[in-house]
Amino acid sequence: MKTQKNLKGQVAIVTGADSGIGQAVAIAMGQAGAKVLINHIGQHDKADEVVKQITKAGGKAFEFHADVGNEREVQAMFAAVIKKYGRLDILVNNAGLQKDASLIDMTLDDWNTVINTNLTGQFLCSREAAKLFIEQGAEDGVSCAAGKIICMSSVHEVIPWAGHVNYAASKGGIGMFMKSIAQELAPHKIRVVGISPGAIQTPINQDAWETQKALDKLLTLIPYNRIGQPADIGKLAVWLASDDADYITGTSIFIDGGMTLYPGFADNG
Repeated sequence: MKTQKNLKGQVAIVTGADSGIGQAVAIAMGQAGAKVLINHIGQHDKADEVVKQITKAGGKAFEFHADVGNEREVQAMFAAVIKKYGRLDILVNNAGLQKDASLIDMTLDDWNTVINTNLTGQFLCSREAAKLFIEQGAEDGVSCAAGKIICMSSVHEVIPWAGHVNYAASKGGIGMFMKSIAQELAPHKIRVVGISPGAIQTPINQDAWETQKALDKLLTLIPYNRIGQPADIGKLAVWLASDDADYITGTSIFIDGGMTLYPGFADNG
């Protein structure tokens, strides 16, 4: 079965695309016909491997080092994609990290580091993308929209998470950030949507699934009784970026196997 090239002719930036969810999203977009900038913050070998996977399958991609929390590096990244491919159609704000600690033990550096990457990074990238999208406008035969911004969030956009207040605050912030810029950019035919994953089998949460005991405990929180895979997110991101989802903007799609269904109440609480 051939992969549908529903992003053919489009160009995407995927931040934090050297591993985990970002890697899966980048590969899925490459398979769907998009040319992809693989953003990373230092793992050149891993980013280059993602490029090779896309190009081996007949796609086009290149890697670019940039800290999404650094304004000058973000601007250089957007200039690079325009120089390379001449346009931009899709931004996937995926880069994110955790620095966990209890509230009373959390340092200001722990707080600032997470907020700077997870939230400020999405602001900086979205701002630069919006400028380009407004300037180029919608192009017939490419996409109905002038541009698409996908903000990667988490179920912790709505589920509190003790011991992870910086991460949860960043994800809650992403939810309102996404909705606010969606409202602002809709008249320009720019769509903005959120993806809020639950437990996905990636290196960032390896301790939650690497042993059977840990996995069994995790599955008590997931009514669908399986951990998500990065490819699940890749498929959703491609669909949201395609014209099949052209009437969707300003909302978060939770992809979590039912984690936000409050499974503790399944037996009447």
